[in-house]
Amino acid sequence: MSAKVAMIGGGSWATAIIKMLSDNETEKEVFWWMRNEDAINHIRNYKHNPSYLSAVEIKLKPENVSSDIAQIIAAADFVVLNVPAAFLRDSLKDITPAQLKGKKVVSAIKGIVPEDNLIIGEFLHHKYELPYEDILVISGPCHAEEVALEKLSYLTIACTEVNNANYFSQLLRTRYIKTNISDDIFGTEYAAVLKNIYAVASGICHGVGYGDNFQAVLISNAIREIKSFVDVVHPIERDINESAYLGDLMVTAYSQFSRNRTFGNMIGKGYTVTSAQLEMNMIAEGYYAANSMHRINEKYGVDMPICEAVYQILYERKSPHSEMKMLTEKLS
Repeated sequence: MSAKVAMIGGGSWATAIIKMLSDNETEKEVFWWMRNEDAINHIRNYKHNPSYLSAVEIKLKPENVSSDIAQIIAAADFVVLNVPAAFLRDSLKDITPAQLKGKKVVSAIKGIVPEDNLIIGEFLHHKYELPYEDILVISGPCHAEEVALEKLSYLTIACTEVNNANYFSQLLRTRYIKTNISDDIFGTEYAAVLKNIYAVASGICHGVGYGDNFQAVLISNAIREIKSFVDVVHPIERDINESAYLGDLMVTAYSQFSRNRTFGNMIGKGYTVTSAQLEMNMIAEGYYAANSMHRINEKYGVDMPICEAVYQILYERKSPHSEMKMLTEKLS
């Protein structure tokens, strides 16, 4: 029996995963929910997303693209969540636990639900009563823009039930996508959240004038912060140097396609948060994550000076120049 996969969200990463699913040769049917009716009509008529990765050809049946989220979810075995974390609650507000029961729910969101300060897996487990073995996580390193260009990329699919991770990973493999599997949904999710904060830090440093030498010190300290935090939150055996952790951090901190680095660079150059967000016209998850992680770490008390510096700049309106200068004294 062929798999049925629903995509929830209409942005660039959702479009990139739609492309992977379409280019993969395993028999399947793909459904796509998005809120924007104009975008839906454009995709149905012209086979392209008008707002994101518009060069990608959309190879779905027109009737499989819809703004009826309940209908799209009902049709699927796998539900891929791909909206900004800050909007997840609103997107699922009409969906009940019964409508997700028995389905495998895949998080492609690299953020924290801000009202709850929960990673997506915990949010699904608590609010929708999903067992952890039915929750999967997609992590990088992988930018949507390079998927659109069919540049070789690697994904890690995590699930506590590795057979589920393995099955879904087979639906994404193409000549330009390779996949790994993991049982570490907590570590990969938290690492994906944290790397966005460190990419903001990387951008801020660039914006205030630090060079490549300091960037290398910043990121080598950042991966140690990630390890310290995830080892406290979910202490299992893991290799923090694997691509789902270190690789994802590096590409997000350094890539020209990183919206979090771009956002941080604007902050470092003197933009306000509001003006940077308006000019980008895209969500930088690291902005919301900095506040959520500050709150979460009040419980755990892990020493995370880079995260704290980003929080102070974004939420306490501290000077990027002075905060980064103080940070230089705390890194090694």
